[in-house]
Amino acid sequence: MGANMARRLADLGYPVTAVYDHHASLASSLAIELGSQAVTTLPEVTAAADVIFTVVTDDASMNEIFSGDASLLKGASGKVFINCATVSPGAHEAAAEAAEAMGADALAASMASSITQARQGTLYLMVGGDEAVFERLEPLLKDISSSLRYVGPVGNAARIKALVNMVMNINTAGLAEGLGLGAAMGLDLQLLKEVFSQTGANSRVLETDGDDMITREHDCYFSASHAAKDSGIANVMADSAGVQAPLSRATEAQYRKLIDLGLGELDKSGVAELTFPGRVNG
Repeated sequence: MGANMARRLADLGYPVTAVYDHHASLASSLAIELGSQAVTTLPEVTAAADVIFTVVTDDASMNEIFSGDASLLKGASGKVFINCATVSPGAHEAAAEAAEAMGADALAASMASSITQARQGTLYLMVGGDEAVFERLEPLLKDISSSLRYVGPVGNAARIKALVNMVMNINTAGLAEGLGLGAAMGLDLQLLKEVFSQTGANSRVLETDGDDMITREHDCYFSASHAAKDSGIANVMADSAGVQAPLSRATEAQYRKLIDLGLGELDKSGVAELTFPGRVNG
């Protein structure tokens, strides 16, 4: 996601002054492609740019890049961080507080999109943080998005994104069960998909994942492991709110089963491997 956002910004003429990745070879190849600089430490990123985009995997990674002398916060006064990871509300809030303590600003820019949209500049962005900072960065954010929503405090962006992914993951697991059961009964799955699309069974997931489930094309745009993580974030939120979320918990369990089977890096459509006859569970 981060690499494709950088490509989009470079296409539009923004100076992408530095790139960093935990895997140095990835940063080096992207820097060559963009005519940028691949740096090897986080403080070098902050020193090289006025606006820093971050896309990390989980809460631990988020906390790591925003704490300690070797973090992005070294020399951060006057900088703006745009944090795009799907992590817990608390992790986004802690990063923003740490940035503020160093004289910097931070926005949470949660993305309800995938790799293709990052490259095309058509992300759906839900942005939380100081509204004045958002308004100052709005032209830049519009250049990487087709839908841009200001949603209030930093934590709100993470909360809404977790709920988006919770419902998406439930829909994905439900579609996998419906198509898998149809396959087990010998139904024409293309006919079944068409009927789904014209009735209350329709969903965005049907369009994006239906054929992939049938043909077992699980090239990764959004991994099963990330689906498990994001459903887990939503389930922790449900615990905190005292709300029952049995469908979300069952969905998380399905994706965690894929991880246990060594299939966590399949696309989320890979959940169909658990429901179609003759596959993993067959």
